[in-house]
Formats: sequence, structure tokens, C-alpha cells
Amino acid sequence: MDAQDRQPMLDGIGATEMLHIFITNRFDDHRPGCTGRPVSGYQGRIVDEAMNELPRGEVGKLVVRGPTGCRYMADDRQRNYVRNGWNITGDSFWQDDDGRFHFAARSDDMIISSGYNIAGPEVEAALLSHPAVMECAVIGAPDDERGQIVEAHVVLASGHAADALMIKLLQDHVKAVIAPYKYPRRIIFTHALPKTQTGKIQRFRLRDQQSSERR
Repeated sequence: MDAQDRQPMLDGIGATEMLHIFITNRFDDHRPGCTGRPVSGYQGRIVDEAMNELPRGEVGKLVVRGPTGCRYMADDRQRNYVRNGWNITGDSFWQDDDGRFHFAARSDDMIISSGYNIAGPEVEAALLSHPAVMECAVIGAPDDERGQIVEAHVVLASGHAADALMIKLLQDHVKAVIAPYKYPRRIIFTHALPKTQTGKIQRFRLRDQQSSERR
């Protein structure tokens, strides 16, 4: 294929409930590492729990509105899917000064610790960049002082010891790769992570297990 025939792969996001893609890059307007700008006719905002719009650069809930939209009437989880005319997507994003939207995590995978918004996938990526880590899953664990702390469930590669020294090595590694306050304050070593039949990690099972242990 000639260089002139190549086209960039364009990131974007849509939802079944919106019946349409609502934010995307374009061939003539795209940036690596971002989801893009709203499609014509649609609007997007980053908001807090009270639906207040957040300043650019802050991670919050992505809400959208436009000419399409529906919700599953028989699903109790979607009872509050629409608020003040905005559809709550279930994703956490941040918006840059040029108006482009950047994915942070699914909202369920966001961890709020001492007022900081920490994206679990970002911590996972930092851990996976260490040669001792084969697999990992990061969740928020309840904490009386901080609200939540970052808890990492780690499967080590063969030949590495699951000991206190390894915990410190991984914590220091995360501090060096991303913002230090995002490091996992608790690391749990395990032989395997819960997964679906297609290999997708089931973080909700780790959260459920955590809740059961606290009862």
C-alpha cells in the first residue's frame, strides 16, 4: 500500500442507548491518544456527581445529548441514565483546552482517594510495564481515612517471589511511571484473576469478594 493511500485509524465513542456515535476524530481533525470532538448535532460535557460541569483537564463523568436517545425501561440500573436532559454514559473522561475528549476509564473503574480521581486502567498499565507482572487488575478498596485506596491484584511472572520486597518494588515502579499519589497502597498476589469465557477480567468479582470479606 502506498503511503498516500494510508489513512489513520480514528478513535470514537457511541452507545446503544444513543443509537449513534457521538464523539469521534475526523480524517481532517484527529489527534493520537484522544477520542475526538462531538459529532454535529451532539454535545458532550464532563461533570461531577451533582452534574456540575468540571474545568478542562479534570476527570469526571461524560454526559452527552443530541437528536437520538433511548434507555432500557426494564433495567433498574438505567433508572437514572438520563438527568436534566443529559445521557450519563458510564464513562469517565477529561477534556483538553482544544475541546477534545480523552478517555480515562469506565466510571466503575474510577477510584476516588483523598479527593483524587484515579483511573484503574492507568495504574494497571504502569504495573504491566514491570517485567515481574504477568497480569493485574486494579480496584478501589474502602478506606476509613481516604475513602478508597488503590488495590492491585497481581499475577507475577514465573521466577518472581510474592514477598514484601516485590510489593515495594512494584509500588516504587508505579510512582516513577505515573503520578506518585496513584500508586497501589495495597498489593495482593494471586495465581489467577477472575475472567469471562472470552478472557475479559471481571473486576466486579474482586469488588464483590472484597465486600464479602468486610461483612
